[in-house]
Amino acid sequence: MTMDDLMNMQGQGHVRLGSSAGQALTRRDGMLKVTGAATYAADNRPDGLLHAVLATAGIAKGRVTHLDVAAAEAHPGVVKVYTPANAPRTALSPDEKIHPFVWRMETLTDDSVRYAGQPIALVLAETLEAAAEGARLLAPRYEAEVPRVTLDDAEPFETDTTAFGRPAGHASGDVDAARSGAARHVTATVETSQQYHNAIEPHAITARWDGDRLEIDTPNQAIGLSKQTFAAFLGIDPSQILLRSPFLGGGFGSKAILYGGQLLAILAARDLGRPVKLVLRRDQMYGPVGHRAPTRQSLQIDLDAEGNIAALEHDTVTLTSTFDQFLESASNASHSLYAAPNLRTSHHGRRADVGTPGPMRAPGEAPGSAALEIAMDAAAQAAGMDPLEFRLKNYAETDPSTGMAFSSKGLRDCYTEAAKLFGWAERSAAPRSMRQGRLLKGWGMGTAQFPCPMFQAAAHATLRADGTAVIETSAADMGQGAWTALAQIAADGLGIDIDKVEFRSGHSDLPDAGVAGGSGHTATAGTALFNAGADAVRQLAELATNDPASPLFGAGNAGVTARSGRLYRNDDERSEPYEDILARAGLDLVRGEGKGAREGEPDRAMFSHGAVFAEVLVDPDLGQVRVSRLIGAFAAGRIVNPRLARSQLLGGMIWGIGMALQEEAVHDRRSGRLTNADLAGYHVPVNADVPMIEALTVHEDDPYVNALGIKGVGEIGVTGTVGAIGNAVWHATGIQPTRLPIHPESLI
Repeated sequence: MTMDDLMNMQGQGHVRLGSSAGQALTRRDGMLKVTGAATYAADNRPDGLLHAVLATAGIAKGRVTHLDVAAAEAHPGVVKVYTPANAPRTALSPDEKIHPFVWRMETLTDDSVRYAGQPIALVLAETLEAAAEGARLLAPRYEAEVPRVTLDDAEPFETDTTAFGRPAGHASGDVDAARSGAARHVTATVETSQQYHNAIEPHAITARWDGDRLEIDTPNQAIGLSKQTFAAFLGIDPSQILLRSPFLGGGFGSKAILYGGQLLAILAARDLGRPVKLVLRRDQMYGPVGHRAPTRQSLQIDLDAEGNIAALEHDTVTLTSTFDQFLESASNASHSLYAAPNLRTSHHGRRADVGTPGPMRAPGEAPGSAALEIAMDAAAQAAGMDPLEFRLKNYAETDPSTGMAFSSKGLRDCYTEAAKLFGWAERSAAPRSMRQGRLLKGWGMGTAQFPCPMFQAAAHATLRADGTAVIETSAADMGQGAWTALAQIAADGLGIDIDKVEFRSGHSDLPDAGVAGGSGHTATAGTALFNAGADAVRQLAELATNDPASPLFGAGNAGVTARSGRLYRNDDERSEPYEDILARAGLDLVRGEGKGAREGEPDRAMFSHGAVFAEVLVDPDLGQVRVSRLIGAFAAGRIVNPRLARSQLLGGMIWGIGMALQEEAVHDRRSGRLTNADLAGYHVPVNADVPMIEALTVHEDDPYVNALGIKGVGEIGVTGTVGAIGNAVWHATGIQPTRLPIHPESLI
C-alpha cells in the first residue's frame, strides 16, 4: 500500500506531522547521557575479556624488517601477538570491493608499509596496560623509503570516477565559445587542507563469539550494511551476527566504513576463544579510519556585460592513497547552484603515502563550496556588484547540470532573511573601509547547498492493547538526536502521543534503517517508521469500520483520522480509542510494516539551500582573525524538531569556522608522519572561538523530495559558512584567501 492509498483510505487528516513532529522536544536520550547511563562500545566488559592494542607504523613508506615478538610475548599478561606471519585470514581478500562503502582492509597480510600509522601488529593481553606495553616492546625496525605526502610530490593519475562512483567530469553547453565572447574573466585558485575526523568517541569494538554466533559492540553509522560486510569477510551467514550500536559519540562519516582493526579483533576473538576489545588511541585515528583529503581547486567564471555568468569551469586536484581510491568530489559543488548555461567540471587524482580518505561531513561539497563562494565574490567585484546582488542575479532557477526543475527553491528567502537579520544593507563595499577600534572589520557571505538523498530502510510498528506502541528500526544516533526525531515521526504515523512510544533501535536484529549519512537518515528511516505506523493504523481502521459494534462501522468511504490514540470518523464526531478496537477484536496487538525509499528516477533536482553571513575582526599588525558574528538562514524542508535542527545547523556552522581558520593536518615531509595527531595540536573551534551565532530555518514545503517533505540539516551548515568567512576576511583586509585555513601570516 502506498502513501497515497493510505491518505485516500484514512483521509488527509491522518498524514499530518505536527502533533509530535514539528515540536521542539528535548532529547529522549539526554538523561542517559548526562548521568553516564548510556553504554558505548568501549564500556562493554564481557567475562574473560582480552584487551587488544594495535602496533602502528612509524614510517610512511617501506616495509617492516623486524618485530621483537619474543620480548612482547614474554611480558606478563600478554597472551598473543599477531603479525603478518601468523594473523588469522579473512574469507575474502582485504582488497575485495563488495560494495561502494568498502575500503581496502588492513589485516596484517604482508610486511609492507603504505602510510604512517598503518597497523603492523596486534597485541592481546589480560589488561590494557599489558597490551600497550607489549606493543611498545615490539620495537619495530624498518626498511624505509622516501614518502610522498603532499599534492606537489604525489603521483598524478586520471580516473573516470570520484567518491562513491560519481563521474569525475561534467560538461554542458560550450564553455570555450562562451568564454571567447565574454566581457569579463575571473579566475581563482583555492587550496583546502587535509582534515581528520575527531569524534569524541574513538573507534572501538568489543567482539564475542558464542559458538558460531558473533556479537559485536561497535559505533556504527550503517548497521545493516556493516552486518552484511562483516559476514562476507568472515565467511559466515549474516544471521549469525548481532551488531549493537545504541550510542555513538560522533562519527562525521568515518563510522560508516569498516576498518581492518575491527576484523582483526573479531578474528582474534574467534582464534583465542575469548572476547576481545580494541579501542583506538587518539593518534591512531589519524590514518586507518579515513580523513578529508586536501584539494587544489581552480575556477574560472566568465561574465557577460550585464554581470550574468556566461561560463563556469571548476577543476579539482586531490589526493588518495597508493592502494585504494576515494577522491574528494569538490568540483561537483558547482553543478547545481548558479545559473551557468555553459558548465565544465573535472577532477584529477594523485596518489600519496597516506591512509585512504573517506567521507567526512559534507564530502566534496564542503571544500568545493568554499572555493566556489570565494570565486563568486571575485566575480561580483569584477562585475561591480554587491556580492548579495550578484548572487541573486545569478542563482539558478533550474539545475544547470541536469536541466531539472528544483523540487523546491527557498534560496531567495534564505538570502532575504539572513541579510535582514545581519544588517547587510549597511555594508561598506570597499575593502578595509570598516573598522572596530584599531581592528579591521569585514563582512562576507556564502551560499549553502546540499543534496537530499534517500536510501532504503524498513521498520516495524506495533500497537499494543493498552494503547502504547513499540517502533523498531536499526537507526543510528551519532549525537544528532535521531532517537528523538524518529520517535516523533513514528508517533505521528501511529496517531498517538510520543510519551506512549517505545523506540527500539541500534542493533542489527531490527529492520535495516539504512545509512546514517549524507543528511538522508531522518528522511529515509523516518519514512519507514511513519509508513509502519500508518500500516498499523490501517489495520485498526479495517477492524473498526467492518465491525457493527464500533461507532466507526461503515466509515470506510468517508475515511478516518488517527489522533491521540483514537480513530475519528471524517464525516462526523464519532470516535473510538485503539484499546477498544483491539479488545473487541480479541487482539493483543497489531503490527505494521513500513519501507522508506525514493521510488523511481527523480524528475526534480532535490536540495536544501541556505545563506550564511559572517563578520570578522582582523588585527592589521598580527593578522589574527576572529569571527565576531555568524548568521545563517536555511530552507531544509519540514523541520521535525526545531531544537535539534538548530543544534545541527549551528554545529555545521561552527565546523565551518574551524575549516576556514583552524583545522588542518600537518605532515612532516621527511618522515611522512603527522606532526599534530592529537587534540592539542590539531585545532578545532572551542567555546572561546564561537561568536554570536544564529541559525534560522525558512519555512519550506517540498512536495517532491519525499512524502513527508523532510530534508537533512546535518551538513548544509558547513557549506556556505567557510566561503562566507573567507570573503569577510577578504573584505576586511583586501587580501583574497587562496588557502584554507587562513593563516595569519598570509594577511600581514
